[in-house]
Amino acid sequence: MDATPGTNPLAPAPQGTRTVADVVTPELVAQLTKGVAGSGRTANHTPFTGEKLADLPESTPEDVGHAYEQARSAQAVWAQRPIRERAAVLLRFHDLVLERQAEVLDLIQLETGKARLHAHEEIQAVAVAARHYGRKAASYLKPKRHAGAMPTLTRVTELRHPRGVIGQIAPWNYPLELSVGDAIPAFVAGNAVVMKPDTETALTALWARDLLIEAGLPAEVFQVVIGDGPVVGPEVVRHADYVSFTGSTRTGREVAQGAAARLVGVSLELGGKNAMLVLQDADIEKAAAGAVRACFSSAGQLCISIERLYVHESIADAFVKRFAARTRAMRLGTSLAYGADMGSLVGERQLETVTRHVEEAVAKGAKVLAGGVARPDIGPYFYEPTILEGVEAPMAVCAEETFGPVVSVYRFKDEDEAVELANSTAYGLNSSVWTQDGRRGREVASRLRTGTVNVNEGYASAYGSVQSPMGGMKDSGLGRRHGSEGILKYTEAQTIAQQRVLPMAPALGMDDEKYAAFMSRSLRVMKALRLR
Repeated sequence: MDATPGTNPLAPAPQGTRTVADVVTPELVAQLTKGVAGSGRTANHTPFTGEKLADLPESTPEDVGHAYEQARSAQAVWAQRPIRERAAVLLRFHDLVLERQAEVLDLIQLETGKARLHAHEEIQAVAVAARHYGRKAASYLKPKRHAGAMPTLTRVTELRHPRGVIGQIAPWNYPLELSVGDAIPAFVAGNAVVMKPDTETALTALWARDLLIEAGLPAEVFQVVIGDGPVVGPEVVRHADYVSFTGSTRTGREVAQGAAARLVGVSLELGGKNAMLVLQDADIEKAAAGAVRACFSSAGQLCISIERLYVHESIADAFVKRFAARTRAMRLGTSLAYGADMGSLVGERQLETVTRHVEEAVAKGAKVLAGGVARPDIGPYFYEPTILEGVEAPMAVCAEETFGPVVSVYRFKDEDEAVELANSTAYGLNSSVWTQDGRRGREVASRLRTGTVNVNEGYASAYGSVQSPMGGMKDSGLGRRHGSEGILKYTEAQTIAQQRVLPMAPALGMDDEKYAAFMSRSLRVMKALRLR
């Protein structure tokens, strides 16, 4: 536990033999960018080395408008197709993703710098979402009968109509799952999508578009625009019938303001400062292994990863010893193959934030238990998975989202204190509870103010349970993905009420006073009959 920065350098993982040139060929780039509106040129780069991956079309505001025109024309036809046909596209896409996963795993790694196993999490998430909405969309969207104002006399049906064209702004950290994974329910609900992926991870999103077209989605229904966020992003919002955004809380507020000005709906998954609680009766070995996954998957560049770790004081020493040992044993690498435990940060900005948070905390008295140093010997943006202790409120790492492989360990005396500490943040996206008592874990979980809580897992259990909603409370966002909410948000509800025999007005010779008395008696009877 007395490790200082650099005293336990992590071993690089074995390297693969494939190169950028082997994966990102001119033929592949030409295929993926076909049909992308863009009169300019831009480029993306790999965090592993900093070298350029591909030249890409750069969209202008006019290009965005043209993409929406094409999408609107195609959407009207797409929405008329039976839902079973739209759902069949998703199920074919599910199979294609699994069959051709090696292609996109290479792209995800090259564009994000993450380890291959962490890239495979995106394969899993997209396949599960495609299967779920491919099987359940018809049930979610079917017309529903409701009780009417007057029993038997009022027949009510709820219909669900597609909103039209969804404007989607996707982030760089999970370029497959947080692009096409969010678009899947929009498509099966009958919408078109105009997506702006992050430029640095655009190839992955374009690969997913190409595969969906192969699965049967009309090409015009899925438009991609590429360009600088402050230029292209507002244009995506300006034309959309509904906006789906995943990214920072600061940018999310701007997106929400733009959507509100046009009176269109918006869903936002934003930042987090997620907490993990290790209770007194937790299995220390399992909790330590789980903490490694929860804190350092995708180098901590995951909205739902853990950045605050609260451990009961009676087991804290034993837990930290095991957690730090597992962390120091992790292998970092750039291989396009399985074997590395963690990859790179995505770029200079993330490296600067991580470095600033760690160095400031140490300067103000925090202690490094593992990691704490950059690893330019492996790649320009590599940083060792880092554990801090002694973090206090004046330090930026205490409250600000780091979005990197850094976790702060705190000790608590009782569960009430732990819950209070975990909730003492403006964010409310995800949290984790570790205990050998399932009932106790669920009870503590219910007191945490986060959209998802995992018991004896860091984040994957809740996120992978796609029949249930996933999203944030407080400054972590609005709306939900997954489950019924994840598809119904892309629809407009319409109520059709048919009145039969008697009107909702005086009839059968009643004057106004007699009608009012009749309706009052009827309301009392309906309550007595326990009608809803």
